[in-house]
Amino acid sequence: MRYIRFFNELHLSDIPLVGGKNASLGEMYQKLSTKGIHVPNGFATTSEAYHVLLNENGITEKIKTILENLDISDTKSLQERGHAIRELILNSTLPAELVKELHSAYHMLSKEYGVENCDVAVRSSGTAEDLPDASFAGQQETFLNIQTPEKLLQSVKQCYASLFTDRAISYRTSRGFDHFKVALSEGHTVNVATTLEEQQHFSISDNEVMSLARQALIIEEYYKRPMDIEWAKDGFDGKLYIVQARPETVQSKLQNNISIEKYALNSTKDLKLLTSGRAVGDKIGSGEVKVIHNTSEFALFKAGDVLVADTTNPDWEPIMKKASAVVTNRGSRTCHAAIVAREIGVPAVVGCGNATEVLKNTQKVTVSCADGDEGHIYDGEIAFSRKTIDLSSLKETKTKLMMNVGNPAEAFHLAKMPNDGVGLARMEFIMTHSINAHPMALVNMHKCNRVEDEENIRSFMAPYSDAKEFFLQKLSEGVGMIAAAFYPKPVIIRTSDFKSNEYRNMPGGFTYEAEEENPMIGFRGASRYYDESYKEAYAWECEALKRVRDDMGLTNVIIMIPFVRTPEEGEKVIHIMNEQGLIQGKNGLKIYAMCEIPANVIIADEFLKVFDGYSIGSNDLTQLVLGVDRESGLIAHIFNERNPAVMQMLKMAIVACKSRGKYIGICGQAPSDYPEITEFLVKNGIDSISLNPDSLYKMHQVVESLEEKLS
Repeated sequence: MRYIRFFNELHLSDIPLVGGKNASLGEMYQKLSTKGIHVPNGFATTSEAYHVLLNENGITEKIKTILENLDISDTKSLQERGHAIRELILNSTLPAELVKELHSAYHMLSKEYGVENCDVAVRSSGTAEDLPDASFAGQQETFLNIQTPEKLLQSVKQCYASLFTDRAISYRTSRGFDHFKVALSEGHTVNVATTLEEQQHFSISDNEVMSLARQALIIEEYYKRPMDIEWAKDGFDGKLYIVQARPETVQSKLQNNISIEKYALNSTKDLKLLTSGRAVGDKIGSGEVKVIHNTSEFALFKAGDVLVADTTNPDWEPIMKKASAVVTNRGSRTCHAAIVAREIGVPAVVGCGNATEVLKNTQKVTVSCADGDEGHIYDGEIAFSRKTIDLSSLKETKTKLMMNVGNPAEAFHLAKMPNDGVGLARMEFIMTHSINAHPMALVNMHKCNRVEDEENIRSFMAPYSDAKEFFLQKLSEGVGMIAAAFYPKPVIIRTSDFKSNEYRNMPGGFTYEAEEENPMIGFRGASRYYDESYKEAYAWECEALKRVRDDMGLTNVIIMIPFVRTPEEGEKVIHIMNEQGLIQGKNGLKIYAMCEIPANVIIADEFLKVFDGYSIGSNDLTQLVLGVDRESGLIAHIFNERNPAVMQMLKMAIVACKSRGKYIGICGQAPSDYPEITEFLVKNGIDSISLNPDSLYKMHQVVESLEEKLS
């Protein structure tokens, strides 16, 4: 055939002939099928077929005339010109030879699948599409459920016409692509109502997720670069198929970026929060709200406005590029609005639910994506700072510089910063974010006993019917996300260290927590784990950690036990861990203790017979050395990590571990706040310092400079 190529005839070198999407599908169809990559068969029309259509119908010059002196910022003119070009193509006639070959190829494909008329999708594959530096994501149309040769012919013509959608014209113009050096090679969609129960369940199983992950790794290994991969599940045979793999164009650029931009609101006082959603990126933008409902309103949108919409689609790209920020009712972090916002560098908050209701035209707002996973829209134009930090000059330090990470949702973002791993990830933070219930309340729900707040707990437990599985899944997912983001660097997970007053405030907490006069030195840390009133909940924590290390394969997880008052307590806790399959030394498992009680320093010899090392918790250690309740405002002026007694304790802990060849690090607040403490720790040979992310760059410079002087 002259104008048709089946996938078994295509390779990556055929991009000029059939476009990026088809060339990639052909490459995988031929080279990766034996490695477990399932690509449905198909065929491509060549770029020559597209050019023949334009030439035989005499419309090439007409299109050039229409596009003369185009200003893509004039959305009204862009819409009119795009419509005129699409009408020219839609009213043209497909070349007779192409029609004949399309009929033949369609029947060959139908025969392969054993049906009279197979169900196909007609998708674009541009010769300048899916490139490493430009994705052209969503620029052309896709037509699904095409089930007759006649509909196939019409859809091919419509696909050709979509090369001149407003968004595609704007995209090519803004990126310097010649409209005539880009060509395209490649029924009905059924909406089915779903029940609430169906909506609360995942669309695919854990095994299918693992299968997709394995296929993604195989594909990225083959292409030797990050890939943007699309997949589909067949409604008949239930198989998972790869339907697209193209170079990823945003994160791959960031990997080579040696500077970071830090955005922050200048003040967080008296802010009026209007709505929230999922943050896309980490920037901040402000401006005048323009609520846009459809493309006919594009002319109302001015550069610097905040685009507010129910949702967006690829037609909206021309005005998204002019926006200071984008806010939508619907969508997730992988919706089209999010994809485009990342590529063009515009802050976006998606999935707000009520943005078009609460945000009004001409209202001035600030859109902040600088607060982690959740994006916020505040009333008024709030001053913010933007600081560019050059990381190119940072050198590797002898002292490992790690990070304190609390929220799993921030892990992948934080992992981009120069670091040697995670020195502290607090289990209780993950439990607060993901579980939000007293663990013993869940234990007793699992035993079918009624507990206080049961109805409230069950409401956020949905769709899980089993309390234990809910706990294990949520906890292992949170820990696993942090461990995966930093893999293979070490990630030290501290098991839960809620105090009784904190536990009491959780749903179900009043049933299980006594009131203590001073929770800071009360029923907390290791003392809970072997006590009959909490022992079963701690066993669940251990089971979740085992799932992360053994099932997920994240063996970079190191476990740390907080507030261990005696060596005997440490032995009791490790015995429980062993019973749950977390065996010290097996599969490289290390178990550290928090060094935060004077006894940990004074009889370090005995504690280090039990544990593989220490991480100093300077907050509690200072509290107990100076006899200061760190939550008391009355004596806050006495709390000082730089007190000579505290500094002596730090030095003693380092010496004790070093003399026994055990790990010694610090994860408390002190080195993040005080350069002089950081210098003191480095001079005394500490192995690692774990810092708050916003202190990492500053303290890296301190450590680097000091080590140069000491060398």
